[in-house]
Amino acid sequence: MGAADWTADDVRRILRLPTRSDDKYSRGVVGLRTGSQAYPGAAVLGVEAAWRTGVGMVRYLGPEVPTSLVLARRPETVAAAGRVQAWVIGSGTDAAHRTPEDDTALRRVLVAAEPVVVDAGALDLAPVGSAPRIITPHGREHDRLRAQTGLPPAGADADDDAREAAAVETAAHLGVTVLLKGATTIVATPGGWFRRIGVATPWLATAGTGDVLAGIVGAVVAGAADADDLGPLGATGAWLHAEAGAAAAGALGARGGPITAMEVAAAVPRVVAGVLAGG
Repeated sequence: MGAADWTADDVRRILRLPTRSDDKYSRGVVGLRTGSQAYPGAAVLGVEAAWRTGVGMVRYLGPEVPTSLVLARRPETVAAAGRVQAWVIGSGTDAAHRTPEDDTALRRVLVAAEPVVVDAGALDLAPVGSAPRIITPHGREHDRLRAQTGLPPAGADADDDAREAAAVETAAHLGVTVLLKGATTIVATPGGWFRRIGVATPWLATAGTGDVLAGIVGAVVAGAADADDLGPLGATGAWLHAEAGAAAAGALGARGGPITAMEVAAAVPRVVAGVLAGG
């Protein structure tokens, strides 16, 4: 197929500078149902990334341990239910250990009107509900989801053209936007739109960066002036994530160096500011 790459100019058209008339609600409120007692760090990383991307408010709803860690790291986070413009669900959770209460809460999100970023342990629920959805699988998760819905696997050895074709097929089959993670990230919508975001640095291949990506994408969707077309919003989130990884690694030298997921999140504001400044 050979989709066009997503670029800084494309991102600049999506991001919005706050104005004097904005308040925390008009800048976007993103809600996260992420993390677990076993994987509380995913909640911290996703919340951190969402704040760093530039929304007006982040709500976090989750178990006791991740809630306490989120509030210790980001006390400005609101740990109470309320109005949101987008959700992020699933990061740092395991479908095999989902409680009935958790399942009910996630399904309630998926039948609401607000768009949802579906990650990791919630991907089995991707076919559920009527909410606009961006799903964020890596290759193995994508193949499991395809098998769940009756589609053949793309396969571990698939090249970018085959991965792209599979993402387009999954998007059309499930009626969701697919953000297929990898060295080249593919974003495809149910209507057949698709783009590629190339890897900015291989140093991004480290634990927790997927949680950061989900938080960035959720924040981009929540803050968008028009969230009806999720493809460009997902591509923008993926581009910011890739560039933040490159910025964090590049600060360590010409060939980059080891980075953590939290350092990727910390680099997002510089990337956002650079894009908005036209640089």
